[in-house]
Amino acid sequence: MSRTALIFGISGQTGAYLTHLLLSKGYRVIGTSRDAEVNNFVNLMRLNIRHRVDLRSVSLLDFRSVLATIQSVAPDEIYNLAGQSSVALSFDNPAETFESIAMSTLNILECLRFDKSSARLFNATSSDCFGHTDLPATECTAFRPQSPYAMAKAAAFWSVASYRNAYTLFASNGILSNHESPLRANRFVTRKVLLAACRIAGGSNERLKMGDLTVERDWGWAPDYAEAMWRIMSHETPSDFIVATGKVSSLEMFVDTIFRQFGLDWRAHVDLDKKLFRPSEIRRVALDPSRIAATLGWSAHIAMPDLARMLVAAECNTDLGPLPWQDGKVADLVPPDNRA
Repeated sequence: MSRTALIFGISGQTGAYLTHLLLSKGYRVIGTSRDAEVNNFVNLMRLNIRHRVDLRSVSLLDFRSVLATIQSVAPDEIYNLAGQSSVALSFDNPAETFESIAMSTLNILECLRFDKSSARLFNATSSDCFGHTDLPATECTAFRPQSPYAMAKAAAFWSVASYRNAYTLFASNGILSNHESPLRANRFVTRKVLLAACRIAGGSNERLKMGDLTVERDWGWAPDYAEAMWRIMSHETPSDFIVATGKVSSLEMFVDTIFRQFGLDWRAHVDLDKKLFRPSEIRRVALDPSRIAATLGWSAHIAMPDLARMLVAAECNTDLGPLPWQDGKVADLVPPDNRA
């Protein structure tokens, strides 16, 4: 029998790729947003799967709205990908960020407890919870969040862990590193760099203004991470896993790799702007994904610089060429035109 998945936050890049994966496995997928009637779900459209998904309006801050949805859908699996997802914006709107992440997660957990639901829950949290890590963080590394976004994600993580232990819920956390794709929203720095490089290569005389380029992150490919989420939910017991490539690159390396694809030297086109530096910045996020590899057999197929090359190829509608992806299916997950 086919399984039913309920995805809170289906409209983002990871929600779209997760939907693509689950549909390919025969799932019935229901997705939500705060106002499904006016949301164009452009990422689902770009993957040509919107017509295959049941879309509903749900306010995750409204207990009754969440409960009614879970009761009517009766899902086998629930994926919580919702919430404000920008670290930079979280400094401007800390309370809204905390509510959209921590309180929303708590509402879902309370609904599962109240309804005595047997649904499995996956909660997407962030490697930002660790703060700065000189040595690669493991699932046992203490959290030291340095932004309102990370604080909210840490609170959501511990809510899931607490409810799992107290009420024997099947509830798992994925501690996700940065993950990118052609579906990434324009407000994120990786997309900002890519679009600026495209315009400059096309003849624009603009200067790209950037913040601190020395920060180091683990960048992965979003469809890889969607598969990790599904594997975590398919495991026999609930648990928490770091989802990452295990490789660290500086933002400067990312910028350099993007500009090189256009035959450009980034130093001739980029200016540092102190106004773009965050009040509290994580210098380095190094992660150890060995537990998910050993337990679930998952490992990332794509990291920097292949990720950057794929983003440029997708944006410019060029041949992707040979890329490290399972079964040669990477082209199915890169929309031919992402500029709509």
